[in-house]
Parts: sequence; structure tokens; C-alpha cells
Amino acid sequence: MRGVSVKSRVVLQLGSNMGNSKVKFVIAQRLIQERIGDITLASSFYTSKAWGFEKQPDFLNQVIEVETRLKATTILERVLNIETEMGRVRNVLYGPRIIDIDILFFNSEIIDESILTVPHPLLQHRRFVLAPLVEILPKFIHPVLQKTLKELLKTCDDNLNVQKI
Repeated sequence: MRGVSVKSRVVLQLGSNMGNSKVKFVIAQRLIQERIGDITLASSFYTSKAWGFEKQPDFLNQVIEVETRLKATTILERVLNIETEMGRVRNVLYGPRIIDIDILFFNSEIIDESILTVPHPLLQHRRFVLAPLVEILPKFIHPVLQKTLKELLKTCDDNLNVQKI
């Protein structure tokens, strides 16, 4: 059929450790709904120490699934615009941030482009990403590693304490 695009499923991770993170998530989710698609699943909130650059406030994290008709590169462009609009400044690698939105999965596709790598290449090493993922998609199979998210969490080498709140 002409003019009909296929719906896709994109899984996004939200993170924040500046200001009222829950309010930041509400704003980000509203913008995602308006610009990317309908949120179909959302994990609980999880707190964790910072990963990679430890001397900063704890992070609040959440994973959401969005139904969209957009291409992955268009989603990336819109996510980056949302981050900038909300005040994100990228000046310290793994540093504090008002909002961080990462694309974890796009359907079960493997994307390896200069501007975008999906699945997110580090998710299997990050307990703060895997814990909320397992809450909403425990049986989803990582398209590169060919293991369920639940299996990846069990074997994750990250020992940061991640708490569901």
C-alpha cells in the first residue's frame, strides 16, 4: 500500500542526575510521545551510582519502549534535539547530565553506521540499563549476542548497586 509505513519498536534508556530527574523524565516522555511515537512500555525507576565517572550525583534511570514509524537515524536526530532542548551540555564524557536518552534497540535490527550503533554497544556491561530492560522485556533476544536480556543480566560483570524505587 502506498503511503503506509511499517510500525517499529524502539527501546530507549532515560538517565538523569541533575535537578529533579523524575520531572525531567516526564518532560522527555512527553516530547518523545509528540516527536517519535507512542510509549507502549515503561520500566520502574532505578537509581545507581554513576558509571564511568564516579565523582558525581547518583543517576535515576528508566527504560521505555516506543512504537514508531520513524527510521532509526531520524529517531537519533530527534532524541539529540530533545536532549539539547532540555538543556543537555556534552562537555565531560560520562559526566553529569540533565537528561540522557540512548537508543538501546530498534526492532531486532543490527545497525552499524558512523552516527549510530544499535544495539547499544555497551548495554550488556551496564547493570543500570539491564535491570530496567529485564523488568519490561526479559525474554527479548539481543540480536548480536543471541542471549535474552535476563541471561545478560545474570552474567553482567558490572557490580554497581542498582536499586528499583
